[in-house]
Amino acid sequence: MNITNGRGRLVYGCMGLGGPWDGTSYGAAEIDQAAAVIDAAQNVGIELFDHADIYRSGKSEAVFGEVLARSQGLREKIQLQSKCGIRLGERGLDTHYDLSREAILERVNQSLKRLQTDYLDVLLLHRPDPLMDPREVADAVGQLMSEGKVRQLGVSNMSAAQIEYLQHQLEAPIVANQLEMSLLRRDWLESTVLVNHAEGLEYSFPHGTLEHCMAKGIELQAYGSLAQGRYTGARSADLSPAESATAGMLEKLAGEKGTTPESVLLGWLMKHPAKISPVIGTTNGKRIKACADAASVAAAMSRAEWYGLWVAARGSNIP
Repeated sequence: MNITNGRGRLVYGCMGLGGPWDGTSYGAAEIDQAAAVIDAAQNVGIELFDHADIYRSGKSEAVFGEVLARSQGLREKIQLQSKCGIRLGERGLDTHYDLSREAILERVNQSLKRLQTDYLDVLLLHRPDPLMDPREVADAVGQLMSEGKVRQLGVSNMSAAQIEYLQHQLEAPIVANQLEMSLLRRDWLESTVLVNHAEGLEYSFPHGTLEHCMAKGIELQAYGSLAQGRYTGARSADLSPAESATAGMLEKLAGEKGTTPESVLLGWLMKHPAKISPVIGTTNGKRIKACADAASVAAAMSRAEWYGLWVAARGSNIP
């Protein structure tokens, strides 16, 4: 299976698996939860499962690996991607980044051990490291690929300029960029229409990143795509007027289309010509099932419906 499939598709984000973020161990309950979530995700057509070495202090990968070990043939039916580059609680620092050659090799080997697999379909570099030497990254990635441990390379939270800078040293193409993108967090979208507009100063998203990824065939993966349930389950009393209006519009459209607000919300993302792949992280099986119609909703969504949701979420008209 090749990640560069030319279309948006749902991705399951595994950060919620494995129990608490603290140093406590996982047990049968956490493994069973992972098994149930994997099954629910597969039932809605999800093939790509997204990890990171730091999720739940490694326990997200570990419980997933336990499920793989007891489920014959499962590994061949799915794609696995994981990330490295963030260190938590090490060397007297709460957080620091490390994309050195040694760190990449060390962390990938640890992820493979926890996941109980021989290879990652995709390795993502989790965040830009200001001390990164692209030649070191290229050397580490080249070694991992030659050993069959990594099949494709992507990035996360990187701009077009950062991707190009890194790509100059790499033999393998960068195939994915994972960014926070949703109807709630719209910096990625606002930046495209607020050029030469004072309101554009309110958004930090690096202009041109979407266009670069589209031109180069880099899959855009959207984490936070369900907006943490802000539009699809939050109490109305906790919502702003714009959020309340958006939630109401999602309900209305879902009723008209015979589907769920979650599918409409994700369909809105997938309607974009960048062919965005939403990453969903809920561990609730019913909510996973509620996302099943996203691609078909995207295909059927009208331009007026798409813009209507954007304007509702903004709380004001576009320029």
